Amino acid sequence: MTQDLTKGNITKTLLLFALPMILGNLLQQTYNITDTLIVGRFVGKEALAAAGASYTLMTFLNSILLGLCMGSGTLISLYYGKGDEGRMKQGIFLSFMLIGLLTLVLMGAVFAGLDGILGFLKVPKEVYGMMRSYLWIIFWGIGAIFLYNYFASIQRAAGNSLVALIFLGVSAAANILLDLLFVLSFQWGIEGAAAATVASQFLSGTGIFLYTFWKMPEFRIGRENRKWDTSLMKELFHLSFLTSVQQSVMNFGILLVQGLVNSFGPVVMAAFAAAVKIDSFAYMPVQDFGNAFSTFVAQNFGAGQEERIRTGSRKAVTCTLVFCLLISAGVCLFARELLLLFFEAGETEALAVGMQYLRIEGAFYCLIGFLFLFYGYFRAIQRPGMSVILTVVSLGSRVALAYAFSSIPGVGTAGIWAAVPIGWFLADGVGLAALLRRRKRAFGPKNVL
Repeated sequence: MTQDLTKGNITKTLLLFALPMILGNLLQQTYNITDTLIVGRFVGKEALAAAGASYTLMTFLNSILLGLCMGSGTLISLYYGKGDEGRMKQGIFLSFMLIGLLTLVLMGAVFAGLDGILGFLKVPKEVYGMMRSYLWIIFWGIGAIFLYNYFASIQRAAGNSLVALIFLGVSAAANILLDLLFVLSFQWGIEGAAAATVASQFLSGTGIFLYTFWKMPEFRIGRENRKWDTSLMKELFHLSFLTSVQQSVMNFGILLVQGLVNSFGPVVMAAFAAAVKIDSFAYMPVQDFGNAFSTFVAQNFGAGQEERIRTGSRKAVTCTLVFCLLISAGVCLFARELLLLFFEAGETEALAVGMQYLRIEGAFYCLIGFLFLFYGYFRAIQRPGMSVILTVVSLGSRVALAYAFSSIPGVGTAGIWAAVPIGWFLADGVGLAALLRRRKRAFGPKNVL
């Protein structure tokens, strides 16, 4: 069921729309964590390091497609808000063809450049073979990732966030069951974990595609919609390309940090792999809330609801702040207990590194929560270039400071972790300044977040 975000109680509307997205990604993080837990407990520490480093790489690759899908979803939200069904369907057709083609190009590139990628990441020889085998299988799931994210973005653009949750839930359950079967019963090791992930990705991707085609006639594309439109393509390219750049730059910076982490050896790699999963699980809800906020702003922007956007922005900031403060307290207090899901109590070095990461970064989740709202806001008012600037500020400073701080004697990995909240803080400052400078151009002098 689609939802009109231009009407009704703002806080209730935002939370109800965001909730399925939050639950869906928590499910996704749950089965990502299950992968890590099963690999770490039953295959070994080196396998955990390989899978963890692979996760960072796949997050970067996925972010390219996710950004393209989010950008096309923003365009469709705008036309949905305007009530222009013909333009919306034509946008669906053009964006599907464009992103589908780019998916095939991306798959060919990563298979051809696999060894070069591993060299760039400075993968230690102890985990090189396992990581290569794992990635060779995982790369086959890129097409399924495109299908799921594309059709999930299309449905969310029209206010339907429940269908994506259902298919992701089925996928999560299948992934866990297949992990247990392939890794524990069949003894396929890290390759079994990769095969389980790819199979579950195809289940959710093909499932949501077929559901949309058969059950959602409002999204069916007729012959009259399958035509080239230069002006629409320019809009689509502007939003999708810049959103993809923003998403991929963000995760490329993390990939560079992964290379730095790898240089400290398998123990730090394993600790980082576990801590990042916990970290992602903790702040994923505010990332999804930022995406829901973006759809809310886009629909109201298309409908010319200026006052509703201003009021909704204030309420979104309040919700984000409350949630992040609670999550920060939980992660900092229970860092050791969370890490013990992945490590034995005797692995004191890995536990110490992971706890250091979580307590330094986890104390500042409100900063990244605000940053996700800025991303969503600027994307929705058709200024995705500002989201790119914020990402460059956040990740550029993070990478530069991580390399600088970690080289200081006695600082080491603590410098890598400390660089993260500093980058968030700097990007938030730039975002706020840009918002205050642009508010009159966007909706008039009364509009302030």
